[in-house]
Amino acid sequence: MTRLYSAIAAIFIAFPAQAQESYPDANRIASVGGAVTEIIYALGEGHRLVARDTTSVYPPAVHDLPDVGYMRRLSPEGVLSVNPDLVLTEPGSGPQETIELLTEAGVPFVPVPGDYSAQGILDRITAVSFALDVPEKGNALAERIGGELAKVEAMAAARAGGAKPRVLFVLSMPGGRLNVGGLQTRGDGIIQMAGAENAIQDFEQYRILADEAVIDLAPDAILMMAPRGDHSLATEEVLAHPAVALTPAGQNKRIIRIDGTLLLGFGPRTSEGVQLLADALYREEEG
Repeated sequence: MTRLYSAIAAIFIAFPAQAQESYPDANRIASVGGAVTEIIYALGEGHRLVARDTTSVYPPAVHDLPDVGYMRRLSPEGVLSVNPDLVLTEPGSGPQETIELLTEAGVPFVPVPGDYSAQGILDRITAVSFALDVPEKGNALAERIGGELAKVEAMAAARAGGAKPRVLFVLSMPGGRLNVGGLQTRGDGIIQMAGAENAIQDFEQYRILADEAVIDLAPDAILMMAPRGDHSLATEEVLAHPAVALTPAGQNKRIIRIDGTLLLGFGPRTSEGVQLLADALYREEEG
């Protein structure tokens, strides 16, 4: 079995993505995006960081760094205040005006590619290690993480068997209506990695659903981030939703809550999130 996992991991890292340019002399790096920040620390290069964004909350040492704001609403003044010589970001960071001003100021703004899959995680690791000019560290980290991901995905698939549970990822509930994750989202990616099926199959990205649509979807389980802060959506609120109450997930009280950095980060710790989701999905069936 170990040889099988190693073979799968080798397939994952056979065609790694690379950043366009390396920055070996960058020692004042601003990291934007939780996965990018975790990868930098996992590579042993955390000493080169001088700032991070609001989504970067792990490892704990990151909280000692200045916070330059939310990744999609970065201000050029906030980023430039830490005098970075490189900004590494996840796709979607911005706005575009900030990127243009940083570029004009001579600060490289480098997006790190990667989709929401095991291969996407390894692509991020390779791209970050290439940008930091530590490819050997990147290869070692990608091999280790690739093995962990291959192992947990194989185990999840075996536990799921032929019948894949239908899982609905709920991001929020504005105005009493469910905001859910469709295809090509982080929620969709983690559901697939855990051997399950996204209850949404007819649209991409996020959408607020009418109650009738929620009932028609009939999810077996509802997946959400674990509550954090005073304004988090409580499990009891979701179960009390009239549409949710009429679904198998609501009737069986199958609301799965997992820490957001594990669930949606798609960084070095994603195998832990997949394991937690698989345990929650298949424990009842196996019992």
